[in-house]
Amino acid sequence: MQPKRYLITSALPYANGLKHIGHLAGAYIPADIYVRYLRSQQRDVVFVCGSDEHGTAIPIQAMKEHTTAQEIIDKYHQAMKEDFSDLHISFDVYDRTSSKLHHETAREFFSFLLDRNELETKETEQFYDEASNTFLADRFIKGTCPKCKSDRAYGDQCETCGSALSPDELINPVSTISGNKPVKKKTTHWYLPLAAHENFLREWILQQHKDDWRASVVGQCKSWIDGGLQSRAVTRDLDWGIKVPLKDAEGKVLYVWFDAPIGYISATKQWAIDHNKDWKPYWYDADTQLVHFIGKDNIVFHCIIFPVMLKLHGNILPTSVPANEFLNLEGDKMSTSRNWKLEMRDYINDFVKKDNGGDQCVDMLRYYLTQIAPETKDSEFTWKGFQDAVNSELVAVFGNFVNRTFVLMHKLCAGKVPAYHPDAEDAIDRQLREDIQAAKKKVEDSIEHYRFREALFEVIDLARKGNKYMQEKEPWIKAKTVKENPLGQLAIDNCLHNCLQLTANLAILIHPFLPSTAVQMCKMMKVVEKMLDWSNAGGLKLLSVGYSLREPQLLFRKIEDEEVTTQINKLKSASMSTTESSASASENAFLPLKPEITIDDFGKIDLRTGIILSAQKVPKADKLLQLEVDLGFEKRTILSGIAMHFSPEEVVGKQVIVVANLAPRKMRGIDSNGMILMAEDLSGKLYFADAGSLSKGGWKVS
Repeated sequence: MQPKRYLITSALPYANGLKHIGHLAGAYIPADIYVRYLRSQQRDVVFVCGSDEHGTAIPIQAMKEHTTAQEIIDKYHQAMKEDFSDLHISFDVYDRTSSKLHHETAREFFSFLLDRNELETKETEQFYDEASNTFLADRFIKGTCPKCKSDRAYGDQCETCGSALSPDELINPVSTISGNKPVKKKTTHWYLPLAAHENFLREWILQQHKDDWRASVVGQCKSWIDGGLQSRAVTRDLDWGIKVPLKDAEGKVLYVWFDAPIGYISATKQWAIDHNKDWKPYWYDADTQLVHFIGKDNIVFHCIIFPVMLKLHGNILPTSVPANEFLNLEGDKMSTSRNWKLEMRDYINDFVKKDNGGDQCVDMLRYYLTQIAPETKDSEFTWKGFQDAVNSELVAVFGNFVNRTFVLMHKLCAGKVPAYHPDAEDAIDRQLREDIQAAKKKVEDSIEHYRFREALFEVIDLARKGNKYMQEKEPWIKAKTVKENPLGQLAIDNCLHNCLQLTANLAILIHPFLPSTAVQMCKMMKVVEKMLDWSNAGGLKLLSVGYSLREPQLLFRKIEDEEVTTQINKLKSASMSTTESSASASENAFLPLKPEITIDDFGKIDLRTGIILSAQKVPKADKLLQLEVDLGFEKRTILSGIAMHFSPEEVVGKQVIVVANLAPRKMRGIDSNGMILMAEDLSGKLYFADAGSLSKGGWKVS
């Protein structure tokens, strides 16, 4: 029985950088195909996604780019939103987890579970940086890998050999914040006791869904369950994220794995607000089909942890989680750190936004990524494979059939849809008409079961049958003998009538996969896009007899050898440059010393302690804060380039060391009378030089 409504989600992309085509193939194009198919059937469907903007990776990226976490998420949220739009991913809402609505929703979810005693507390020891007074998340701890001995290992993974690690396994661990060796310190957190829900998970996944979910998904879930489910922390010590809504939880935030999937709910709420709808049926009504499109690295979160959370919260559970495997690139795994990747934006800039690009280049990428979709095993993107898929299938099969049909219709039938003559019908005609009607069911069945590669093959195969049919009928040959054989015109009419009806069907069937192509075909046929409704698929009277059609337009362009060579060289060059940069950075981990000075030079500097009384941003200067500093004997205005690292509120009351005898300097029309001493770690993060032991301003530092 058909569900009353559908809620489709794609994994929330992390807002710490641009996303590559592996992400596109894994979680976004498959979901978009499915959603467009549902919409073409007039089903009630909402497609939600948004940027995942919490967790340690955000402040780490901010340090790399010498900016703030807020500016990082603002930058990449907008960039990803634009990239998805450029590649025609048709979200109903693309939200973000930094929104006020999401914070409220996530805190309510936590409080709901806590109030019903569904969470437990544990005291554990965690690495702590005494210099910065900070508990260290895994990514803020660096050391030597115990397996490959690389010095590029972090508390969660080695960047060299890829091994999963824990901070305790690192050799000589240090804090990436201060560079100091961390200590162990006790901390208390709240946990979700997954073991208490093992029976539910076994019944729900391993019994109810063992046959209708992908084997790889069920297998991974079984492995997790059989291995013994452990309690999972839902909070952590961090200053970036959603604050835990408890008085005794200072400095603690909701763990990003806990708050991120709740983003599907808050995004649905935002969609409902924007469209004056009720969001609750999509999350509480059992007659809603919830489907998560993700990559295989997210299976445990969407099939074990989040379902437990939803069950406890009274929400519906996912009907399916069609997780994809990974997409490799030119014989190797995609890697951001090694720059072995093809970002969505790179493709957009090199193909979509260039001459001879546009919407057809979007559909060309969508076609190839669907054709090689890693549905059951890892697959590989190669530029030669992309070229072959476009030139040998889209151009030579699909596009060729549509173009030949229109050219011959204009040449042999005066540019109008010819009549169909049943009396002149033969077995070849009947077979094609049967193939047209059968194709709908084949494509439909494949899409309904998330077999998008198979569905796309059926569409292209139908176009292939059209080419074969036309070759067998040879209307251009029959046209030469029409005067001697008037019945030949009936055969020509039947052939081109069938080919035109097939063309209309191809537009409908290809629409979920290549939406721009389908719309262009509608324009050529001079029909409204309403014709693309799925109910019309399989129809043999979609184009009316005598109806005039437009001149043909090429649906796709060929990919030239030079383009392939350029892209491969670009990939290798970027990767090589990253390798050389990494080697250089490793050899020069510390900045070189400036020229030597004497004690007399140093003796000229007058260092005094002070207290920041007030702070404000300098208009039209992103990096500058205007500070009022009390030196004890006088108050001074000092401009400091720290606005990318600290907000004005953070620095008020700070005790600082000031170069007090520095000549005044006018910046942005303001006189700056001194300089605040700061320290910078290897990641570029700034710290105030410590003046905390001197409680008053004005002390001379020597």
